[in-house]
Amino acid sequence: MAEKIVVVTGGSSGIGRACVTQALEAGWQVVNLDINPCEPMEGETFLQTDMRDIPAIHAAFDKIEGLGPVTGLVNNAGASIAHSLEETEAEDFDKLVPLNLIAPTICAKRAMKAMEQVGWGRIVNISSRVALGKELRTAYAATKGGIASMTRVWALELAAKGITVNTVAPGPIATELFNNVNPPGSPRTQAIIDSVPVKRLGTPDDVAYAVTMFLNEKSGFMTGQTLYTCGGMTVGIG
Repeated sequence: MAEKIVVVTGGSSGIGRACVTQALEAGWQVVNLDINPCEPMEGETFLQTDMRDIPAIHAAFDKIEGLGPVTGLVNNAGASIAHSLEETEAEDFDKLVPLNLIAPTICAKRAMKAMEQVGWGRIVNISSRVALGKELRTAYAATKGGIASMTRVWALELAAKGITVNTVAPGPIATELFNNVNPPGSPRTQAIIDSVPVKRLGTPDDVAYAVTMFLNEKSGFMTGQTLYTCGGMTVGIG
């Protein structure tokens, strides 16, 4: 496929940065949409974008049209809130829904138009293992379960157009954000590691590998799926 431009949201750090790196290695041109700046790598275009701002998302995609047709999209940007049910308020959903659900939908709509013109495309949404249940995650689990559900809807709507839509749902991943909350060597962190069958935390590269697999043009017979990249934590659940 000559046209290989992939948009990665939240590509400046953590899982998103690993997705950018591995997509570049796989021969994609990458457009990184993130509110946080980064030093672009060769083959990467950075567009500073607040993913909660719908006009800003449209403006970014208007610029991307000048680079060529988008054939890949990784909806990675997201946020989390750790509140018990007792602590959860409507404002929690106000904070998470725009970034975790609305922004991916807007991005998918814009990318879909370019993919239709080319005749193929790959959309990968990032969910989370917490959608299967985790304490203190009412709003986060709801939105991450929501994006996995939207994946199935989009997969059915777009399959005949040559566009696949899949979800990668990470388990505990040792990102900078995770390490700030769960310092390496702490009892809390060790308890998390002990709960993972492979006995280690995941890395951003582990997640990016799954994402890149779904982006591959040879992955055209896999659509509507959720791949838990969780070290086996979801085995036997649900």
